[in-house]
Amino acid sequence: MEKEIFAVSACLLGVNCKYNGKNNLNFKVIDYLKGKEVVLVCPEELGGLKTPRIPSEIQKSGLVINQEGIDVTEQFMLGAKKTLKIMHEANANCVILKDGSPSCGYKNIYDGSFTGMRVKGLGICARYLVENGIRIIDLET
Repeated sequence: MEKEIFAVSACLLGVNCKYNGKNNLNFKVIDYLKGKEVVLVCPEELGGLKTPRIPSEIQKSGLVINQEGIDVTEQFMLGAKKTLKIMHEANANCVILKDGSPSCGYKNIYDGSFTGMRVKGLGICARYLVENGIRIIDLET
């Protein structure tokens, strides 16, 4: 049987790479990954965005716009592509992502209004990974 190697949103393991410079430390994820091989990814940082950074949300148009009105779609796409490349290089065949993120959301994303409202949908990286055959593991249900 092929060994599973997991890519994981770095913020879930305590890396301070969220837009606000903090993390989303998740002990359920840590417990699940004990003894497993892991590669950390932060698609937004991989796309060249600094931490901390201006919050961004996916608009109805599909573009990712930050709260100052700047289009950062290109950086989000670059981060998605680099994430997949890292996963291929590490032979990672599944990923654990932070839901809600405009990059990593896999069930819900913010609706683009910067009001905290969520809608069903995939973040830029999550969609790209799924389109390229990567399995997302849901530990939030």
